[in-house]
Amino acid sequence: MSALKLGGLVTVLGVASQLLSLVGAQPSPVVQERISAAISRAAIDPQNVDYTEFVNVFIGTDNYGDVCPGASIPFGMVKFSTDLTGYAPAGYVTDPTQQIRGLSPMHDSGTGSSLGTYGNFEIMPLLCPEGFDTCAVRLDDRLRYRKNNTDEAYPGYFAQTLDNDIKMEATSTRRAGLERFTFPNGSKPYFTLDLANDLPQSFAGGSMNIDPEQGRITMGGYWGSSFGPGAFHYQAFACYDLLDGGKQTLDEYGVWTGETFGLNYWDDAKGLGLTHLNLSVDLIGDVYQSGALLSYAGEPEEIIIRVGISFVSLEQACANAEAEVGDASFEDIVDRSKALWNAQLSKVEIDFAQTEPNVTEMLYSSLYRSFLTPNNATDETQGDFVNTTHFYFDSLYCSWDTFRTFYPLMALHSPVEFAQIVDNYIDSYLKRGWMPDCRANNLPGWTQGGSSADVIIGHFAMTYHEEAEKLGINLEQLYAAMIADAEINPPEWNIQGRQVNVYKQYGYVPFAALDTASTGRMTREGSRTLEYAYEDFAVRQVALLLNKTDDVTTYTNRSYFYRNVWDPTVESDGFTGFSQKRYSNGTFYYTDPIDCSPADPDQNRECSLQDDNIVGFYESSSWEYSYFAPHDMAYLVKLMGGNTTFIQRLDHFFNASYFNVGNEPSFNTPINYHYADSPTKSVDQVHNTVFSYFDITPAGLPGNDDQGAMATILAWDLLGLYPVPGTTEILVVSPFLPKYTIHNEYLGISTTFTVKNFDPRSVQQTIPPGVAAYVKSVTINGAEALSRCHFDFYDVFRVGGEVVIEVTADKDAVNDCGASLPFSLSTGGFDTVR
Repeated sequence: MSALKLGGLVTVLGVASQLLSLVGAQPSPVVQERISAAISRAAIDPQNVDYTEFVNVFIGTDNYGDVCPGASIPFGMVKFSTDLTGYAPAGYVTDPTQQIRGLSPMHDSGTGSSLGTYGNFEIMPLLCPEGFDTCAVRLDDRLRYRKNNTDEAYPGYFAQTLDNDIKMEATSTRRAGLERFTFPNGSKPYFTLDLANDLPQSFAGGSMNIDPEQGRITMGGYWGSSFGPGAFHYQAFACYDLLDGGKQTLDEYGVWTGETFGLNYWDDAKGLGLTHLNLSVDLIGDVYQSGALLSYAGEPEEIIIRVGISFVSLEQACANAEAEVGDASFEDIVDRSKALWNAQLSKVEIDFAQTEPNVTEMLYSSLYRSFLTPNNATDETQGDFVNTTHFYFDSLYCSWDTFRTFYPLMALHSPVEFAQIVDNYIDSYLKRGWMPDCRANNLPGWTQGGSSADVIIGHFAMTYHEEAEKLGINLEQLYAAMIADAEINPPEWNIQGRQVNVYKQYGYVPFAALDTASTGRMTREGSRTLEYAYEDFAVRQVALLLNKTDDVTTYTNRSYFYRNVWDPTVESDGFTGFSQKRYSNGTFYYTDPIDCSPADPDQNRECSLQDDNIVGFYESSSWEYSYFAPHDMAYLVKLMGGNTTFIQRLDHFFNASYFNVGNEPSFNTPINYHYADSPTKSVDQVHNTVFSYFDITPAGLPGNDDQGAMATILAWDLLGLYPVPGTTEILVVSPFLPKYTIHNEYLGISTTFTVKNFDPRSVQQTIPPGVAAYVKSVTINGAEALSRCHFDFYDVFRVGGEVVIEVTADKDAVNDCGASLPFSLSTGGFDTVR
């Protein structure tokens, strides 16, 4: 779900100040200084490491990365961050020209939802020298700039200082947390707490209650989806405890309301001493703003507020705060959060002394974001999932984004969490009949490529079928969920499943076909066909695993449907043959393969879910999507003219700037040289991609992080590997670090990769001549692999041990895969499962 956006600054190897000078006023220089110092310490004392210190949570908070740097725990439902004006889907942006609206506990990270997600229950500290009635409480009136270079955050902690010197801090548990506010000496603390405003302005009614004796404000209501039908609404509730266990005393309290048309702060209405609001949606269309206003007795410099949230009830929001925070101090919650993050981040251990500092920072920051979402909302269910006994995860932005690299990375080190999310997908099939492609705000979101969940749960089955039962997964039920996606046409495939009726009838998703059985936006026919075919391949693999022979034949044949949108007559830049959308009579609809690429001369062309996307492809061009058949690349190489032409075509693809690194269909293209038996060119292109589009600044992502999709493609690149999703095959590229170990606590094994002849001079955009970086051999637990291009998950990550990747500077000597190319279905690959 990435924006069609290219960018990113070339990583500069050098001092932190050089990097900071590129990105303006935010974040604080202290952030990079602290990270650099921690990396230096780890090089000296690698046995005494706090992995959270290597994480730069601000990477991706500029350049449309849409990352939330707020305080969270791994997969936390709560992410405390400030909300800023302008384009800020995750609440926070680095842009110092934008103003702060308030601090809120609910955000998603890395989404492409232009309207923003969540931002409910904003609290804003105020200075009101003239008293209660003069406080600026409406959204536009209370806006404040931040002080330059004061934004501070690390895993489990977030802080920002307003230009009136009020400092805001937050730390979190899964469903609750603490907010701490430090006021200027001699000032009276005021706060406004917003009921109605959220980031997408989707309020659909709610209520608020102030209990001055208990010092508690509870509120809840209905809001709309950030990436789904506007007719759907979710419930959310919050509980604000104001007294810090009796250490603080309320003074004034009351409620306020306000229209949006007033020009001055006194155009709002305040009710001192009133304790209740009960408001419906303003049907004329405006956001009827409302909330609470309160102050504290005396002039305390520090105020601590406990916050709990829930998707179930007010009572559960308060119970979450009481159970997860209780009377713990702010520092206690920070420490607990950091401990949870260390447990996750330490699953990957590296040689700090020999790894380039920017690689260390990029790797652990990427790993951090890979554990940030989806949000674990177990026991916080509503709608179809009320009282489910299964795990429940929300904010699946989106399966189409994450099946390629996010879940395959999770398979290396986190099978327990992977199984919980798979359980969540299966439960959706049980409750709704189909698995979600994109669930946002506890509501069905828009499908993009079809039922990409098939590949995700298929990948789990392939890698952990032996442990599935112990991990709570019934493989027959898992397979039934895949079959439902593959065979049952939903009445509305905009939000779940696939348009399988016409797909099966024609062998491709036809353009302008009569479909009397279901509804959906009739766009993306080319890319949906390619994605459906790969989803069928994932079904085929699980059918093979479960010995469902007839289904293996059926889905093998259907996985070849990608060929049915291949038009051999289309020519572009001297190369012939491209994927195109197709009418039901078999005629192809011509799309210029350049359309929707970064080199498209029409930069206003619609390329996403818009109804006027006539290109036939989703967030990508035909030039790019024509390379998408990861299960059958040997046949695709043949279609494109054989190895030599395929390589020339790939070279041109990158040189002509058709490579759209900010969107997921681009992920596999840099390593596609492997399939034409030219792995050294994959190494060169991956290095060029990493250092052209990723770095350690806030602008260090080339597009939306997409629920960690960008984070995990970068992690795979740095580790020198690439997965084939839905299978156990892993491609070998070339690591950017000399040694690393991946720990799988559930299996009780560790796998160490050592790069023999590693040369730190290779860690740059262009590998200099004479520098070793190209794979000569791969040795697994003492036995040299037949191919230097690929190995099997079971041979490495199931048994643990030692993998030695020997590299050389002699490109010509190793520019082939050895005994075998990576697998392709049509040449006998993927014929067995492990």
